This record gives sequence, structure tokens and C-alpha cells, in this order.
Amino acid sequence: MALLCADIGNSHTTLGLLDRGEVLDHWRVATLESRTADEWNVLIRGMINQSPRSDIGMVGGIAVCSTVPSVLHAWREMLAEQFADVPSVVVEPGVRTGVPVLMDNPREVGADRVVNALAAATLYDGPAIVVDFGTATTFDVVSPRGEYIGGAISPGIDISLEALGRRGAQLRKVELLRPRSVIAKNTVEAVQSGMVFGFASQVDGIVGRIIEELGVEASTVNVIATGGLAPVVVDECRSIT
Repeated sequence: MALLCADIGNSHTTLGLLDRGEVLDHWRVATLESRTADEWNVLIRGMINQSPRSDIGMVGGIAVCSTVPSVLHAWREMLAEQFADVPSVVVEPGVRTGVPVLMDNPREVGADRVVNALAAATLYDGPAIVVDFGTATTFDVVSPRGEYIGGAISPGIDISLEALGRRGAQLRKVELLRPRSVIAKNTVEAVQSGMVFGFASQVDGIVGRIIEELGVEASTVNVIATGGLAPVVVDECRSIT
């Protein structure tokens, strides 16, 4: 039996079907707040049944984390009506993950950040920093003892690019690609340079400051990149291990 995992983010929802740790298939769809429980059901069943390596009958468990309450409500309805016989868990405040959340108010920490910390603590030894490139760029820190101890949040790449195109009178939204060089020779590549190299430098800078605060050797810290926009900048980040 396989485990269906769903990460419901502000912009996109990522789903993966896993069998004993192996990813059989994965999908990425837009997170639409207007999508009903019935629509989610049809979409999920269709994607799984169209995969050459899976069918809906393989799903023996479902795990969900969400940063969008309205979409999570539709998912809860779908799970109750369409997957009532399948064990499911929604990661939210109060759910025991095995990772202590050492925050001023643990209940305000997003489920996606808790899951990032859980994955880092499970897969890697020692302290870790998870950089998640999504609607926001988040930095989640796991202590040497496997505790979630906090992090940082900054505007995401797409949000910044969209704001630049909207607020800059002579600038337009450009395709998010690596330019030929940092010193750009045209406006499009200048924007791309600022986005790609600027965010890479932001990551390296914040990661460096976090490691300083941890008081550990940089070589002992696992720095992990995840999120839909990670491929755009990760190769330019010197701190990602």
C-alpha cells in the first residue's frame, strides 16, 4: 500500500505517492481556493490513475499539510466523504511529529515549516537549515538535538518579481531564468540578475548569520533546499549542501 502526501501551499499544491520511501510519482497543481471537495477528488483520482506506476486502489494512507485554511477545509470534506476507509493525518498544531517546537507560540508555526523540520531531523544528523523557496522564502532551523528552534521568512521570488513588474513604471514581469552574467546588458537580464543572484546572495547571507548564532562549525550544518522555485536559484547558492 502507498502513502499519498499533499503539501498545500499558497500558490501550488504538490502531491506525491510513496511506497516504502520510494516516490512512485508526483504532481504539482495550482492551489485554487474555489476548488471544491468533489473537484479535488476527481483531480487526485485522475492523476493517480493516469500514472503508469499507480492506481487509486494502492492508496493506503494520506498525509496532508496546508498553509491555506479554506483549501484544507475542502480536503477534510473530501477525506471524510471519498476516503473514509483510508487512514489520514493532517499536520497541524497539536499533532505529535516527534520534533519539539521551541517557539514563543508553537501553534502559530505553519504546518509546512514543521514538516520541513521533521524531514531534516529524520534524514540528516546534526543541525540543519531548510530553505523553502515558495510563495515566501522560509528558513527553518533544526538544532543539533533535533529540535525546531525557529527561523526566518522573506518575500518569495515570484512575489518580488510580480511586485517589481507592477510597481516599476518601465519594468515588466520577465521569465525567471538565469541570465548570462551578473552585469546585465539589457533590462530583462538585469531583472533576472537581481532576482536569481540577489536571492542566492540573500540565502547565503541569512544562512551564514544563522550558523553564527548556532555557534557551530559551518561544515557540520546540513543546508537543504526545497520548494517549487528552488531549481531557479539553488545552483547559485554557495551555502546549500
